[in-house]
Amino acid sequence: MLTWKDVIHFSTAGNPEPDRRVEKSDAEWQELLTPAQFRITRKKGTEAPHSGALCSSYEAGKYACACCETPLFDSTIKFDSGTGWPSFTQPITQNAIKYEKDHSYGMIRVEVMCNTCDAHLGHVFPDGPPPSGLRYCINSESLELLKTTTPNEQ
Repeated sequence: MLTWKDVIHFSTAGNPEPDRRVEKSDAEWQELLTPAQFRITRKKGTEAPHSGALCSSYEAGKYACACCETPLFDSTIKFDSGTGWPSFTQPITQNAIKYEKDHSYGMIRVEVMCNTCDAHLGHVFPDGPPPSGLRYCINSESLELLKTTTPNEQ
C-alpha cells in the first residue's frame, strides 16, 4: 500500500518504471481525444467540480487512462470525497501513476499522471481515508470506466 511518504519519494527521487510507454505528438492526441480530454490530459487542464460524468458513478470496473487505456484505479477503492472530482485511495499498481511536484497557482501540490503516456490526471493529497490516508483527486475526462460485467449481464 502506497503512503504519502512513498508519493513524496517518487515525486523527488524518480518514479517507478511503467510496464510500457505510449508516446504521440499533440496532433496525434488531438485526433484521438475530445477537445475537453485533450485540454485536460495533454495541457494539464481541469474540469469544474461536480461536472464530470464519473464523479458520482460507482459502477463496478476499472478506471483506465482516457488516452492509452492503461488501468489506473479500481472501483473498489473509489470514495466520495465531497470535492466534486472522482477520488481514489490507491492506484491499481504501484507503477501505474507518475508523480511530479506542482508549484502552480501559488501552492505546492503533487500532480499525478498516467505513467504510460504522461496524461495529466489530477493531484494526490494526504487527506484521504485510512489506511493509506491518500486522496487521488482525478478529472473524469482523464478516465474511462471499463465496466465489469457479471455472467448474467452478457
